[in-house]
Amino acid sequence: MTEQQSKVAQLLRKHERDVLQQWFSYQISATTMRADLIKESDLREQSRRFLQLFIEAVQQNGDDENAGSWKSLQDMLAEMSRSRVAQGFSPSETATFVFSLKQPIFDMLRRELRDVDELCREMWLTTALLDKLGLYTTEAYLQSRDSIISTPVVQLWDNVVALPLIGTLDSERTQVVMENLLEKVVETGASIAIIDITGVPTVDTLVAQHLLKTVAAARLMGADCIISGIRPQIAQTIVHLGINLADIITKATLADAFAIALQRTGAKVTRLTGKE
Repeated sequence: MTEQQSKVAQLLRKHERDVLQQWFSYQISATTMRADLIKESDLREQSRRFLQLFIEAVQQNGDDENAGSWKSLQDMLAEMSRSRVAQGFSPSETATFVFSLKQPIFDMLRRELRDVDELCREMWLTTALLDKLGLYTTEAYLQSRDSIISTPVVQLWDNVVALPLIGTLDSERTQVVMENLLEKVVETGASIAIIDITGVPTVDTLVAQHLLKTVAAARLMGADCIISGIRPQIAQTIVHLGINLADIITKATLADAFAIALQRTGAKVTRLTGKE
C-alpha cells in the first residue's frame, strides 16, 4: 500500500464524524430519498457502517478488491441491496447511496490538501473506488431482484386473497404471477384479489399493462381486484402516462384494501371494548 493510497483513509479517519454527518444530510435532502421506504435511523446506521468499512478497506488494502477488508464491505453492500429490493427501492436509488459519498469526501479533500497534484490524485483514487462499489451495488441489487421470481399468494380471509409484489414486473414474471394468482383463486374460490405493489419501485406504462392483464385474467375467473400500495409518486406517474385505472379500486395501503374487501364480501370486524 502506497502513501498515496493511504491519504484518503488517514483524512477520513480524522474527520469521520463530520464526513458522516455531511453525507447523511446530503442523503435525506436529496430527491432520491425514499422516506416512505426507510427510516432515517436505519439510513444513518447503514451510512455509519459503510463509511467505517470503507475507511478500513482503503487503509489496510488500498484498492486491492480481493483483500479481506474489501470482501467485508462488499458483503455489507450485498446485504443492503437485498433489503432494498424487498423494500421497493430502484437500482439507481440503491446505487446513489454509494455515489452520494463522493461530495463530502471531495469537500474534505479540498479543505485538507493544498497541493493541486496531490488533490487531483486523491480525488481520482476516491472516484475510482466509489464507482466500483456503486457498480457492485447495482449488480448485487439485480441479482437479488432476479431471485425474486415466484410471488406467493396468501389467503387473508374467506373469499379474499392477496398477492404482494416485490421488485420489477416484466413479461416473464407477469406470467408466473398471473398463474399463481389464478391457481389460488380457483383453489379458494376467492371473489376478491388484492394486488399489493408497495414493493414495486416504479410503475411505467409496461408495468401498468402487466397489472391490467393480471386484473383482467382474475376477473375472467370471477375475482374482482383491488390494487394497493399506490404511493403519491406512483399516482402522479399513472396520471402523467394517461393510464386508465378508473374501473379498478386502488388504495394507498394493504390495510385499506383489506377493509374494502371485507365490506364487499359482507364481513365485518368489530373491536372488543370490554368483557361480556
